[in-house]
Amino acid sequence: MRQSLCQALGMMGGIHLKCTQIHGNVSSMPAFSNTKRTIVLVVGDVLAYVFSLILTLMIRYSIIPGRELLAQHVQAFSVLIVIFVLVNLSAGLYDKRAAFLRTGSRNLFVTVQIVNVMIGVLFFYFAPVSIAPKANLVIYFIISTFLLYLWRAVMFPVVSHARIQNAILVGTGADVNDLFDEVNGSVRYGLRFMEKILPAQQVETTVRRVSEAMARTRAQIIVADLYNPQIEQATPFLYSLVFTGVQIIDTERLYESIFDRIPLSIVGERWLIEQSNTVLGTRLVYDALKRTIDVVIAGLSGLVSLVLYPLVFIAIKLDDGGPLFTYQERVGKNGQPVRIVKFRSMSGEDHGRYGSAGGASKHVVTRVGRIIRTTRIDELPQLWNVVKGDLSLIGPRPELPALTAIYEKEIPYYNARHLVKPGLSGWAQIYHEAHPHHAVDTTETSNKLSYDLYYIKNRSFGLDLKIVLRTIQILLKRMGK
Repeated sequence: MRQSLCQALGMMGGIHLKCTQIHGNVSSMPAFSNTKRTIVLVVGDVLAYVFSLILTLMIRYSIIPGRELLAQHVQAFSVLIVIFVLVNLSAGLYDKRAAFLRTGSRNLFVTVQIVNVMIGVLFFYFAPVSIAPKANLVIYFIISTFLLYLWRAVMFPVVSHARIQNAILVGTGADVNDLFDEVNGSVRYGLRFMEKILPAQQVETTVRRVSEAMARTRAQIIVADLYNPQIEQATPFLYSLVFTGVQIIDTERLYESIFDRIPLSIVGERWLIEQSNTVLGTRLVYDALKRTIDVVIAGLSGLVSLVLYPLVFIAIKLDDGGPLFTYQERVGKNGQPVRIVKFRSMSGEDHGRYGSAGGASKHVVTRVGRIIRTTRIDELPQLWNVVKGDLSLIGPRPELPALTAIYEKEIPYYNARHLVKPGLSGWAQIYHEAHPHHAVDTTETSNKLSYDLYYIKNRSFGLDLKIVLRTIQILLKRMGK
């Protein structure tokens, strides 16, 4: 079944785009939603693993493997394949950023394959299996690496190929410019902006510019910033185009689906009211289950982590002889203060009251502090804050009151991030690479807010799980440095 471009773009970003119902014969592009893309990638990976096993047996024994030979290997390799898929998932190989094995994700692919090789070796040498796959394993991983790369780099781009369609972008501002550059810089969106139209004060001028651009480019797709007051005046004109087969897409939805964050240019009272069911609303089932999961996982993890407390205590005492814990006040849900506890990683405690005018702490990270920060061991005591209810496992990271006071003055609607309970890890922590660490940086904090608002708007068990898996990947990568 053919889909509209609006639906396809929405699914590709994992959300449904808010756009008009389209009539007419407008070409659509075959694009995948996050769920469909993940399913296709998983199925393709599993088939590559299965065919690798068959080819391995053919090469190893110089015969086409029969039912008996396959039966000897299928049970053990089935367990391995499930483990491999879970490792791929936790490493981020099913994210849209890594699906096509571009330059950056190729390194990730190689790293994951190395990890899977080590898992395979450990599995067959320590698990109670009845086969001796020393030579089989070597052949299997060579073949599976080749088939997986062939599937990801060659076959999947063909399967998910998007037919490029011409479009017009109507809007102004940094977010619109970023959208224009991103879409025109990649073929995976199935879209190319032929022109960018600036809205005018007079609605007639805006209508004329759009009409002339459509005539020049023959574009049947208009991506418009419907939150712009000047464009909003042209809504009757845009609505009339629907009945001529033109698709109208809101820039906010397209931006969100591509960048995985909210464009801050549209955030305001109107946006918050429109999102009241998800941003301000309470979902009883989700909130209750999330709280239960927080208590169970944080409680069990906290008990297990107690074995590390004596080791950290000894290391800190040998390093500088200072106290084991540090206590800081942070801003929690609804702006209420919460007191969190961490293993001390700095030379002193200023409780967030910075000593310099620039906002940087006058204390420095200790030698032991660098180690426990890199491994995130310093944050283990916060598991008890989760059990207590001050924090959640997943949510926007809580900020220091001193910085919050600054950002609430300089960044519009910064306090919107306090609508949900803060967490140990969040969407901004795994995707915003330049977020400031306890220092004043309005620009990067604004970018961080756009990711926090994305989580607040779209929070779900699926999104929480993705954050957990991505956090594990980041921790393992840091520990490996």
